[in-house]
Amino acid sequence: MSVHYQRHGDIGVIQITNPPVNALSRAVRRGLVDALDEGVTDADAKALVVLADGRTFIAGADIREFGKPPQDPLLPDLITQLEACPKPLIAALHGTALGGGLEVALGCHYRVALAGTRVGLPEVKLGLLPGAGGTQRLPRLVGVEHALEMITSGRFVEAEEALEAGIIDAISNAETPLDAGLAAAKEVLAGNQTSRITGQLPPPSADSQAIDSTLSRLHQESPDLFSPFRIVEAVEACVTAETLQDGLRRERELFLACMDSPQRAGLIHLFFAARGPHVVPNIENAKAFNHVALIGEHQLFERLQKTAQRAGITLTSAPDAATELCLLAPNTPMDAAVGCPVIKLDKIGISSGTETALQLVIAEGGRMVELVNSSAEPLIQQQAALTLKALKVNVVVSQQQSLLNTLHGEIEKAPASERQSALERTSLSIAKNGFCYRESDIDLLAVEALGYPRHLGGPNRQATLKETH
Repeated sequence: MSVHYQRHGDIGVIQITNPPVNALSRAVRRGLVDALDEGVTDADAKALVVLADGRTFIAGADIREFGKPPQDPLLPDLITQLEACPKPLIAALHGTALGGGLEVALGCHYRVALAGTRVGLPEVKLGLLPGAGGTQRLPRLVGVEHALEMITSGRFVEAEEALEAGIIDAISNAETPLDAGLAAAKEVLAGNQTSRITGQLPPPSADSQAIDSTLSRLHQESPDLFSPFRIVEAVEACVTAETLQDGLRRERELFLACMDSPQRAGLIHLFFAARGPHVVPNIENAKAFNHVALIGEHQLFERLQKTAQRAGITLTSAPDAATELCLLAPNTPMDAAVGCPVIKLDKIGISSGTETALQLVIAEGGRMVELVNSSAEPLIQQQAALTLKALKVNVVVSQQQSLLNTLHGEIEKAPASERQSALERTSLSIAKNGFCYRESDIDLLAVEALGYPRHLGGPNRQATLKETH
């Protein structure tokens, strides 16, 4: 079972178990409805607590359901039922409460979080808006300006800020969500803490200045995006709607408009593209290297020094008997006698001239690097990629020829007005020649490192769509 109910004294506990991140699958939604019914009808339960097993509270929707027809119970209906619970309903948060996870928490009457918890509504990053009351309940707690900033940015909010803003009611130093939830429920029952039904709070005061400044910022930063402007409309509806139900209906209309937008499909394509771009096909049971030599000086090396200890990786400035992998900064001589794999670092468009079996191509200001395999064993490339990932480097693997350099070369040759179409043409050639392991890797690199418009989903996706129409 994904959700089960158990009573602790006079407090009923609704516990979600859907690893790894307790996503809101249909089974979880159905389980929450059933467990809530059980708790409400349990005469010996004076209050109820909702919490989750594992390393996090609900981290959002179930990605396996993306693009599929919605199935009952719908999340907005579930949250309406949570909010209508006749007993005090406490959410005990830990890890992250994101998207629908935060919306579930907002539907509860009191929110306690373990230290280190983060909350947020990141739907805008997928071309959507919170569609289960987030745009209607959050502004009732934090006001128009703070809600607009949070939802249009999609950023994660630390527990301390969430407490100060009124998103959560308390931070607990308890060891577990169960301990925190039970303690909070006892405080509510004793009258020492007050639970509130978020949807019954008055709507926030009108704030035309916050709306105007948000619209001005969006027109400047992301004029081509669809969902951020719909978010503003939804938050405006929170202010102007006569009832919560009217606001929720308007939110749903705007959510469905975002669902129908081509941008949503493009952004979700990139979301899936970002899952596993470091994976070399058909290589299993590979492990990261534990001893790495950083030869020469490079900005990337400074970043690696900060993450190595937590990753359990030993870094040295020269190879020794224990070294398993060397990273070679540009224009740095290499001892030919080194007996381990060597990765040469190159700035995009510039080769240092040293020939190595693996090459790391880095774009100026880009959020991703590319690990190109020209002649190494695939297992070695996979181990090197896992090492970089452990060191918190976002890496895409490729073979034979650098995707970044190929794309960058076409940009350099094309007039500014034709660069987008040049990337699209080149992406088809890259895929045809087999330089990428996955065609979506072309899209990821073009967006993250070369500035291709994110909402289009990448040049290969666009070129493929044009070919099929």
